[in-house]
Amino acid sequence: MPITQWTPLQLQQALQDNQALLLVDVREDNEYAYASIAGSIHIPLRQLPQHLERFEAEQALVLICHHGVRSQQACQFLQHSGFTHLYNLQGGIDAWSVACDSTVPRY
Repeated sequence: MPITQWTPLQLQQALQDNQALLLVDVREDNEYAYASIAGSIHIPLRQLPQHLERFEAEQALVLICHHGVRSQQACQFLQHSGFTHLYNLQGGIDAWSVACDSTVPRY
């Protein structure tokens, strides 16, 4: 199953529709502390391999980073690890701040 690219507005709609999603932010500690999406969990990209047991293979995972590059890498890693319902937030937290929630600081 291919990795789905979601725009911030698509993610916002999915959250409003109460879709069962786990938001996983793969940025570094200081980035997550500065700006994050409510309800997300924080696992830095370099630590992702040690946290695979936190996820179920069929669980819908939305990966988030600053601009969408590290989260795409995380999606590819998870796909190779057997996960099938993966969504990459296009433009990352920065695009989320611009399109959906201006209270999330930009950097």
